[in-house]
Amino acid sequence: MNFHNKNGMSPVRKNESTVSLMKKLLAEGIGTMFLVLLACGSAVLAGPSIGGLGIGLCFGLVLVCLCYCLGNISGCHVNPAVSFAMFLAGRMSGRECASYIVFQLLGATVGAGLLYAMVNMAPGFNFGGTTAASGSYLATNVLQPGATPALALFSEGLLTFFFVLVILGATDANKGFGKFAGLAIGLALGLVNIVGIPVDNCSVNPARSFGPAVFDSTAWGDFWIMVAGPAIGAILAVLCWKAMAAAKRSIA
Repeated sequence: MNFHNKNGMSPVRKNESTVSLMKKLLAEGIGTMFLVLLACGSAVLAGPSIGGLGIGLCFGLVLVCLCYCLGNISGCHVNPAVSFAMFLAGRMSGRECASYIVFQLLGATVGAGLLYAMVNMAPGFNFGGTTAASGSYLATNVLQPGATPALALFSEGLLTFFFVLVILGATDANKGFGKFAGLAIGLALGLVNIVGIPVDNCSVNPARSFGPAVFDSTAWGDFWIMVAGPAIGAILAVLCWKAMAAAKRSIA
């Protein structure tokens, strides 16, 4: 008796595959929630006291923790630009990529909502120099004084290029660095934030931009930059990594 469906997969294996995907999606949602809550929270609750360097360090440290917590479950993308790059690199299917992005956006929204609630639980309280009365700033990605859309788009594309390239290289099955990959990835996120914060609070992650924007409508005007820039950067990173990987093979 044939227990396989027309795609050649048994019902048991299909169910196992569905459960496995749901575990990954849950990990992506929770991971992105904590990335927004803790990393953006460092800017909202303590930004004036720790400065751009401290905020960048917080982004990097949060991602390092998440990589070692969730890396073996979902790969710990917690970023649509990373999932998009993995799809382009042939490391995940289109269906899985789209599912990851949906849960990343949901997780980011929950994280931003929790941060919004924290700030508004104590109106007038001084959060590291930023008061709740100043509004739902939430570390939204908006152009900083003097920055132009062209500069922000260029910055987001270039910084995402670097960030995703590090991820592709560090996690490569043949050329990667195994258990040390999380450290490189976290350091890379910290570095790009230190550089990009003065331009537009640094996104390199459309989900990180989407969550806070849900609670602060003033951020939607610049949101397209936080999608287009990382998408362009992800494409460039994949093309560059594939070219370098091909060159290594030909040399070998």
